[in-house]
Amino acid sequence: MLMPRQFLLLFACYALLAFVPVADRPAYRLFTAAGKPADYDQMLAELAQADVVFFGEQHNDALGHWLELQVLKDLTKLKKPGQLVLGLEMFERDVQPLVAQYAAGTLPDTAFERQARPWPNYATDYKPLLQFAREQHINIVGTNTPRPYARQVARGSLTALNQLPAAEKALLAPLPLQVNTEWPGYKKMAAMFGTDASTHGSGAQPIIQAQALKDATMAHFIRNSVASGQTLLHINGSYHSDNHDGIVGYLRQNAPALRVRTLSVVSQESLKQLAKDNQKLADFVVVIPEDMAKTY
Repeated sequence: MLMPRQFLLLFACYALLAFVPVADRPAYRLFTAAGKPADYDQMLAELAQADVVFFGEQHNDALGHWLELQVLKDLTKLKKPGQLVLGLEMFERDVQPLVAQYAAGTLPDTAFERQARPWPNYATDYKPLLQFAREQHINIVGTNTPRPYARQVARGSLTALNQLPAAEKALLAPLPLQVNTEWPGYKKMAAMFGTDASTHGSGAQPIIQAQALKDATMAHFIRNSVASGQTLLHINGSYHSDNHDGIVGYLRQNAPALRVRTLSVVSQESLKQLAKDNQKLADFVVVIPEDMAKTY
């Protein structure tokens, strides 16, 4: 029969066992392209030495948006004033004057949001980036193709742009535009249509050309917006920079000397290792849980 003191000791042991902590549950893990664990600080030091950094996001990923802000803040600490530029797919070239006014602090938030056609998730996902950049006097560049031109191409082909006035062509990548249908991203788009990306007249062709117009336009204005000694952090959907094609491919065609680094956000059920299908997507791959909260 247990004595009172022995009973209390046994009860305490059971209580301790009941509160053994569960295994570590990180919100994300960082890997190299080869699938090896990566260190955030080492990655950041490497990014700071690049001319252009592409952060390939999932547009509705709450954690990815938070991490973008952290990378922007931490790069600010590593770069001298004037050496960091923020570029975004989410703003189109025709609203760049408004973006520049906002960055300079001469356009209020309300006017900017009313006139600059921000994405529906701007307030939660991108506004913190722009506000921080404005506070730190970081130049902000909208790089994307204005939507009407992308729609024209998607409904027809790139030839729809041939007759544009020079002022409108200035909002786009230089024309005529060559499309590499062998890039993995474009081949994947074609596969969604059950066809080959290079098949002339296929249903995928106009869509791929519209995507290429966006990629080439963003590459063109990134190239024009980064000066020697600067690092331009560009936020875009991962589809535009995965596999080092898309924007990255066009940038390397026209500015091969630029030092480029890429990140891509992917979701997996397990964060223990990088799935084979997610290897080599980017120089650094951010893995988040499949059940991570979404912003929309």
